[in-house]
Amino acid sequence: MTNETDLPDLPTAITPQSEDFGRWYIDVVRRAELADYSPVKGCMVIRPYGYAIWELMQQSLDKRFKDTGHVNAYFPLFIPESLLMKEAEHVEGFAPQVAWVTQGGNEPLEERLVVRPTSETIIGTMYAKWVQSWRDLPILINQWANVVRWEKVTRLFLRTTEFLWQEGHTAHETAEEAEEETRKMLGVYKDFAETVLAMPVVDGLKTESEKFAGADRTYSIEALMRDGRALQAGTSHNLGQNFSKSYEIKFQARDKSVQYAWTTSWGVSTRMIGGVIMTHGDEGGLILPPKVAPYQVVIVPIISKPKFKETVLPKADELRKALVARGIRVYLDDRDSQTPGWKFNEWEMRGVPLRMEIGPKDLEKSQVVLARRDTREKSFVPMDGLAEHVEQMLTAIQDALYQRAVAFRTEHTSATDSYDEFKQIMDGRPGFVIAPWCGSAKCEADIKTETQATIRNIPFTSEKPVDKLCLKCNGEATVNAWFAKSY
Repeated sequence: MTNETDLPDLPTAITPQSEDFGRWYIDVVRRAELADYSPVKGCMVIRPYGYAIWELMQQSLDKRFKDTGHVNAYFPLFIPESLLMKEAEHVEGFAPQVAWVTQGGNEPLEERLVVRPTSETIIGTMYAKWVQSWRDLPILINQWANVVRWEKVTRLFLRTTEFLWQEGHTAHETAEEAEEETRKMLGVYKDFAETVLAMPVVDGLKTESEKFAGADRTYSIEALMRDGRALQAGTSHNLGQNFSKSYEIKFQARDKSVQYAWTTSWGVSTRMIGGVIMTHGDEGGLILPPKVAPYQVVIVPIISKPKFKETVLPKADELRKALVARGIRVYLDDRDSQTPGWKFNEWEMRGVPLRMEIGPKDLEKSQVVLARRDTREKSFVPMDGLAEHVEQMLTAIQDALYQRAVAFRTEHTSATDSYDEFKQIMDGRPGFVIAPWCGSAKCEADIKTETQATIRNIPFTSEKPVDKLCLKCNGEATVNAWFAKSY
């Protein structure tokens, strides 16, 4: 992955996945009008079609957050340097990525400001003001925001200097409540990824070297992309009392003693859009799961002669209105400037789950043609009961995409306890490799240096390996770790 130092021309054709997956990805993002490069190095412009996907993700997640008792708030973009410096491990972890503001107008600032890389520090400061008693807990707040992390290597959606996300921040009376919250929100992310994005994920515990700076424990969901690389799709952090002690979030407990709160943070970002692209896309471009498709159905009228406009277009619009009334997102492509064939290719590339064709002959037979994006199968469907049929097909497409992704992950997950075999597997597009590990940070670091593979997480379902030796050092293995090359 390399930085784009200029603004390259929009590609006229999509590079095949098999030829260059990375180039295919960028071509799809730009040709489908999801995002584009900006004049600000490392930053992207999210175009309306891409932002519509993000809005659907937001709506689904926001409902889940509120259903679990969380409320939304907003905190400043700028964080005083003195606040950032209070938590040493956190500062060390983020220092290389921090962007600083040193001047306001024509005046140098008395204290430098950090452009928000994450908000634990300023939110912790505010929680310290708001929490006095155990009766003030728990605090369950989420914010939808942008953050800035000064990245040297960027790629649209996957890693940019500025990106959009949500970050939940909670404070609790007990360690048990904080751990329950951390696990619960990871479960929310897993359910969202699998049921809305049709993207199967492995949920588990991050290693010490991979955890969030300042956390006691970090949990993640990890997805497998179609090039065999893993994508960290969401994280949930149990911060213990680390930030509470640094920012004085303390309260009078039920027994009248003064105690520090237990805090958590958790987040997902626009990187999930990149995950959807790379989980489902094919040589033709995007394939969008119906639940996050800006248009679930596109209607393409087939008008061979001008006189048919007066019959085909009104019926197409009537069908559109009937589908919209059922809550289906529909676009009627009645442009005269493009041929039906061009429209077929365009909407296929943009990943619309279902295409509906209607022409004079279809009117005579009171039917339409439906074409699925995932399988490209076509079927003739009566206009009578069309909305119910479309709903069923969208459900079938959503499920089929998930099952296809599960099958791909299964086919690209292997296990070994031989380091030689492990290195051979990692040479190509390996997917997940399950291997015994002793828990040593040195072994983990050596494996990363020699193979580029990292431990994605230790799945909750992982059982302790019996009579197995560590993949690297041949010491006693303590866990079965899931390794992969990653984004």
